[in-house]
Amino acid sequence: MKDCKATALDGQEVYLKGPEIETLRGKLRGRLITAEDPDYDETRRVFNALIDRRPALIIQPGNTADVVRAVDLACEKGLLLTVRGGGHSVAGHAVADGAVMVDFSALKAMDVDPEARTVRAWPGVRLGEFDARTQDFGLATTLGTVSDTGISGLTLGGGIGWLMRKYGLACDNLLAAEVVTADGQVRRASDTENPDLFWAIRGAGHNFGVVTELTYRLHPVGPMVFGGLILYPLSQARQILRAYRDYAVGMPDEFNAFAACLTSPEGVPVVGIGVCHCGPVDEGRRLAEPLGRFMRPLMDMTGPMPYVQVQRMIDDAAPFGARHYWKSSVIGDLSDGAIDVLAELCGRFSSPRSIVLIQPLGGAVSRVGPEATAFAHRSGFLVSIIGMWLEGPADEHKSWVREVYRGLAPFSTGGAYVNDEADSGEGAARTAYGPNYERLARLKAKYDPDNLFRVNLNIRPWA
Repeated sequence: MKDCKATALDGQEVYLKGPEIETLRGKLRGRLITAEDPDYDETRRVFNALIDRRPALIIQPGNTADVVRAVDLACEKGLLLTVRGGGHSVAGHAVADGAVMVDFSALKAMDVDPEARTVRAWPGVRLGEFDARTQDFGLATTLGTVSDTGISGLTLGGGIGWLMRKYGLACDNLLAAEVVTADGQVRRASDTENPDLFWAIRGAGHNFGVVTELTYRLHPVGPMVFGGLILYPLSQARQILRAYRDYAVGMPDEFNAFAACLTSPEGVPVVGIGVCHCGPVDEGRRLAEPLGRFMRPLMDMTGPMPYVQVQRMIDDAAPFGARHYWKSSVIGDLSDGAIDVLAELCGRFSSPRSIVLIQPLGGAVSRVGPEATAFAHRSGFLVSIIGMWLEGPADEHKSWVREVYRGLAPFSTGGAYVNDEADSGEGAARTAYGPNYERLARLKAKYDPDNLFRVNLNIRPWA
């Protein structure tokens, strides 16, 4: 085994000796992958094709003890450490040049307790796998909207999803977690054990340790629900989005409707409305009917469908391996002014792959206080500005995303969604964590005083 060049926390290059790498390999229950291994390039690959980074070591843990060894190595040598669940971080936080990457992709165990309506899951599980297993028992919980996303990163950043109006965010349904902190200790985090750590990981979890197990609350859902998509011409965006805004005010908790400006697979610019009703199918049909009568739709693809199909219905719009640059803004109201901005700028997409997604943060989400968890932004609408393209330079697409973001600034509450943020820096972190930033910084000083966990939307430890 050759010596391996790695990156220290201060950015300096350091070398790991071949014999010590082999010693570590021998202690692991899982795998250790280096650039010499044939699957190194595939393993380091992540969702966002703009990210092309080369970690020094990739540790695929076989158990929690392997994670402790990875954290101890990073601490002892002062090395960058990253964590990969599903690899869907748009900022590429799963991988860094010269880092030790903990890759959970092989750890997918789940244990569903249908009587207690809970599930314990390893962080390598993806949304589609989670949903398929829990739906065997007619159960589900709020997760994201793209089935290839990893459950861990999604949940630790908040977790927006179809069921959130009825059951809250993914992080609101997290009952407990096992966390390896920077001192190499394995801690249980829940309302009764290390409650301050539990508070922090529900919205800012990437900053506080490596989560090795998650326990969720489950709810009766499906297996059949009412869901699907309705498409209108983008030229009617102002009228459709105003009607959508007025409709959203009266939606019951069981019904969720997202709006989006995008380009259809046929190349037609459209306004889409995606729906999911997690109650009786006939009630969902009744509730969705007005959404298809705002004007004459180009297409109405709503109807009874399995819940797992709802969870996959926008997968093709977010393919693994495209190039991405995203920003988000929480706006207090979908005002006429905000709608004018969206209608104007979405008419000038820099790529037919780009999307602006509008998600209402009402219902059960808003009944949790902004300081009850680290995730603070719980009212209004989340507008996700998704720049996506398949090849070529990034500048034009980044400029378009930033133009939309600036255009929405007068209507913004000042908040953003951690999981939709491609930029880094303290300003971006303060925007994402909002009024909870200072409390998080104090807890960071308690649990990670040397900022080992820094490859994320980073919170600097309180001095």
